[in-house]
Amino acid sequence: MADNNWKPVSLPPAGERDLKAQKGRGAVSNLQGRHEVDVREEFDDGWPSDDDNAVPQRAKTEVHFEEAKSILSRNASPDLPFGVTLNPYRGCEHGCIYCYARPTHSYLGLSPGLDFESRIFAKANAPELLRKEFAKPSYEPEPIALGVNTDAYQPCERGLKLTRRVLEVLHECEHPVGLITKSSLIERDIDLLAPMAAKQQAVVAITITTLDHTLARILEPRAAAPARRLRSIRTLADAGIPVGVSIAPVIPFITEPDLERVLEAAVEAGAINASYIVMRLPWEVNPLFQQWLQAHFPDRAERVMNRICDMHKGKEYDARFGARMRGEGVWADLIRQRFAKAAARLGLGDRSRGFKTLDASRFRRPAIETVQAMRKPGNATGQFELF
Repeated sequence: MADNNWKPVSLPPAGERDLKAQKGRGAVSNLQGRHEVDVREEFDDGWPSDDDNAVPQRAKTEVHFEEAKSILSRNASPDLPFGVTLNPYRGCEHGCIYCYARPTHSYLGLSPGLDFESRIFAKANAPELLRKEFAKPSYEPEPIALGVNTDAYQPCERGLKLTRRVLEVLHECEHPVGLITKSSLIERDIDLLAPMAAKQQAVVAITITTLDHTLARILEPRAAAPARRLRSIRTLADAGIPVGVSIAPVIPFITEPDLERVLEAAVEAGAINASYIVMRLPWEVNPLFQQWLQAHFPDRAERVMNRICDMHKGKEYDARFGARMRGEGVWADLIRQRFAKAAARLGLGDRSRGFKTLDASRFRRPAIETVQAMRKPGNATGQFELF
């Protein structure tokens, strides 16, 4: 259980900070997780160090293989249109500074900061576990949301193909699935998704927070460029796959000015529905995001945080169902009205309703057979650097 009394480390005044972003990374520090017992901080004792003139090392990506014990997660959140999720990866190399999944790395004894985006855990047995789950006589099919916690199409998927193999199981068993991603790699799997979509068994959402390429480069550094994501919407739509746009999160004074333009561009590309979520700062996301603001937007950092607090009853985060994703108050209402009017003008539907139309009636259990266990990779790791 998370300690609800945990508070993020207070940040020093802006003028006293020395926060430098790494190229290709979202977080600007390796902030300690809330479950760490010992607190560590840098201290200048006045003595010169051999590292003072050293060139900072960029964090390389490590992929660790693990054998998961289970693969489906269930929730009863009234905020979500789905109750079952599947995530082939823990951690995400896209490095989106706002990612609400960052705090999960603290359970691994790692930092929700740079560790989250550079130390990725791949569930090597995900397809086999899914097949076993489907084979259980007690299993009742309902739409699975794939990749909602960490992106199922992040860079390492190109080589590992875990998401591809999970989709092959879903396709074989005619099981409905909804996917959300920022990656154009999803186009690789159109051969599976298109026939599933024809039977109302697949829907896709592409997340676009801004159309500004420069902003996207520091906000979500290893995700596809906004223009490339729009092209993916067009490619999926042309293949007959229902595709929507997710504007998540809406960050005041950062991405918020782009709200209507993103919707217009998505519709032009072929999106048929849309959704949005306002900026939320659970656990360690709060100090990490504030560090990012100070590194990239020191001139407006205070104004951004004040507006976020305005939408969460004066707090930096409000975890209540019904309020955490939409916010409350004047500014939250203004965003809600802007989104609703633009969506109505453009003829966009509600993305959550699209998920609920998925058809599970054709589901068939996999043939009874011995599932061959994958060779256990042990502690093997791979390292690669994209930038």
